[in-house]
Amino acid sequence: MAISRGHRFPIEFDDAFPQGLVMVGEISPDNEYQSREDRAAGRPARQRVDEMTGKRQWKATVTDPSEPNAKRASFEVTFLADVQPVPTTSEVLPGMRPVELEGLTAEPRVAGNGEFKYQSFVFRATGFKAVNSGGGRAGKAPAEQSAKAA
Repeated sequence: MAISRGHRFPIEFDDAFPQGLVMVGEISPDNEYQSREDRAAGRPARQRVDEMTGKRQWKATVTDPSEPNAKRASFEVTFLADVQPVPTTSEVLPGMRPVELEGLTAEPRVAGNGEFKYQSFVFRATGFKAVNSGGGRAGKAPAEQSAKAA
């Protein structure tokens, strides 16, 4: 039995991002393309709706500190929720905050051009979880080491 195109695999956050993620900027609605004529006529932008869940789509740019290739370290995550998700952490630098995603899924896809193609993923989440200091497994290790030393 083949896996159908567009299948979303549920994945644990720590397995996908061992050092956590850093959200850059804010969450914004994922709007459909609006032509110049539509903008000139004053038509409002329509927010995309996920075909599988029926929920509205939101997007945020994140950076994966464990990615060795700088060009692939930053990417967009799509949030599927009726209302705009709110991060549970505070900013560590202006516009940057560590985040941990809830309800994470990964959809494989091919990225790149010509002979420079590579395996990539479309990540979707349903919201945010509270983050330990530093996020991911990297943030959990010092606490575990402290407990063993005591």
